[in-house]
Amino acid sequence: MGHNTHSRPLDLRSVAVTDGFWRERQETVRREVIPYQWEALNDRVEGAAPSWCMHNFRAAARLMEAQRREGAAFQAPSYSYRGFQRAPEDPARPDPDRFYGYVFQDSDFAKWIEAAAYSLSQHPDPELERTADEAIDLVCAAQHESGYLDTYYIINGMDRAFTNLRDHHELYCMGHLIEAAVAYWQATGKDKLLRAACRFADCAAAQFGPGPDQRRGYPGHEIAEMALARLYEATGEEKYLDLCRFFLDQRGTKPYYFDEEARLRDELDGRPHKPDADPNRYAYHQAHLPVREQDEAVGHAVRAGYLYSGMADAARLTGDEGLRAACERLWESVAREKLYITGGVGGTVHGEAFSYPFDLPNDTAYSETCAAIALVFFARRMLQLDPKAEYADVMELALYNTVLAGMALDGRSFFYVNPLEAVPAACHTDKRLEHVDPVRQKWFGCACCPPNIARLVGSVAAYAYTESGDTLWTHLYMGSELTKRVGDAVLHLTMESAFPWEGRAKMTVRADAPVECTLAFRLPGWCAEPSVSYPEGVRRTDREGYCCLTGTWREGDVVALDFPMTVRLRMADRRVREDAGKAAFTRGPITYCLEEADNGPDLHQLLADPRRLGEASVVPVEIGGQTMQALEVPGLREVPGDGPLYADYAPAEVRPVELRLIPYFAWANRGEGEMRVWLRVR
Repeated sequence: MGHNTHSRPLDLRSVAVTDGFWRERQETVRREVIPYQWEALNDRVEGAAPSWCMHNFRAAARLMEAQRREGAAFQAPSYSYRGFQRAPEDPARPDPDRFYGYVFQDSDFAKWIEAAAYSLSQHPDPELERTADEAIDLVCAAQHESGYLDTYYIINGMDRAFTNLRDHHELYCMGHLIEAAVAYWQATGKDKLLRAACRFADCAAAQFGPGPDQRRGYPGHEIAEMALARLYEATGEEKYLDLCRFFLDQRGTKPYYFDEEARLRDELDGRPHKPDADPNRYAYHQAHLPVREQDEAVGHAVRAGYLYSGMADAARLTGDEGLRAACERLWESVAREKLYITGGVGGTVHGEAFSYPFDLPNDTAYSETCAAIALVFFARRMLQLDPKAEYADVMELALYNTVLAGMALDGRSFFYVNPLEAVPAACHTDKRLEHVDPVRQKWFGCACCPPNIARLVGSVAAYAYTESGDTLWTHLYMGSELTKRVGDAVLHLTMESAFPWEGRAKMTVRADAPVECTLAFRLPGWCAEPSVSYPEGVRRTDREGYCCLTGTWREGDVVALDFPMTVRLRMADRRVREDAGKAAFTRGPITYCLEEADNGPDLHQLLADPRRLGEASVVPVEIGGQTMQALEVPGLREVPGDGPLYADYAPAEVRPVELRLIPYFAWANRGEGEMRVWLRVR
């Protein structure tokens, strides 16, 4: 389709989420997660790994204040520490003027502020806003006079700023700062952080570009690309879109910039240069080819998702058909060959990366929470380019399953990795599984996932709806009240939804005067027989999985949507070795799993019986204080023998059992135990 199909998310201030399911999660984020994470960022959570995030901003702010106070007499400290991560010798007595934690620790603040902004847009909270304002004051006080704002180098010495783009993540931190600043400005109207973010972006724009005195670099960990596109849309300043495009255009070109900067660092340190011999180092950063030539999702899965999101933004904003075509190829690679049935991506712990096509292990899966979030970002941006239901289907799958699994139901512990099979004894003893923990953690030293979940849940309405001209696109079904402007007219809409447990939704129109426009509704790919009823005189056309209803809408008009949810037994493509002879249960957007708490141990001995699928029932269950729907399905359990370790083959003796399956997102909320998504089939 042409540019007329391009859409943008609704302003969150024009959408109020009233949905029982998502409102409960937003309230958990507001009441529990945001305050808890603020304590974590200030190293005040007992038993949790220190963050050092706000500690570093305080140290940098003191340093910048001394520089402003002393002027030319100021002598910057020079520390020998140049490493990737640092911890104090005595955690109880850190040096108040030293940098601690990972080099990208600043980004945790930015994601927290972004989550706070989305919460404030839905639920004004003077105390939270005051805390956020004070945090912003501190961060802005830490900004260097050049506009540079990264505490690692401000504290350790600015002489090496922008000399290790591959590993030290200044541009990644800048990207998150921009995302947070735009969100906070849109939510509160306050622009102090936005002005600081613009100054940092201006600093980067002076450093990187095609000019004779500029560097040809690009981010080692992507996100700056999509953030700069957002900053351009917020400010109208072309220079930010130009920098976004420059980063995209440079990536993957030869000579490889990361090799060049490594050589220059060795020269600065006076040591012989030893080229990196790892043949995968370029693919890990999606820098193995120019972005317009890439056709397979490779490398670090989070970085990839962020890059592809920035590519889609740039394609939409510039009309670059080469970028658009690359995005479509990369989407196909993910969705057709590298996507878990839970909406997770990233099949291997080695590099937290995409594996080769159809390699989707269950127990050793990485499936990082942030990677699923990055996939949601990419899907929404593909929808903005051209609304196709397949993008929203994947977005919905990731949201309801892997994204939500990353956070406990009480909002106080988190998964970094999301396997599809877990046996605690193996996780605790097998080196191949040391990255898998069957118990959520309070916090992480590398704490990218917890605040990422919070900011996505808080802004979920921006993924439910987009608009283009006189068309409103509904991608996700959640209870909400929203406003759509069509020229000088205003359409007030109320969406009622029973999702994700039942496939019923209803949109009711309120309008002071008739409004001519199109309301477009996704027909979910998991529903075989969708039904849509609408007022007489409205014209229906279906395109790319959307039911588009065009006509004159009046007060009281109703669109009723019925998407019957049946229990489905799904199989993987036969090229997926790990799932051969196995099946998984789904219903609507929810993927289900077996848990030891309901089915006892040794889940590998349980079998699904496709012949009795019609006997499956949906039953309410309470987990973690929340009511949800479980499945009860007739199945079989192998009777274990008591013979020798090996014997001549004989069919296993089985007995009938009732299998109980719970939503994947709810596993590990009832203590440590086995879990399994894929079952063998009888």
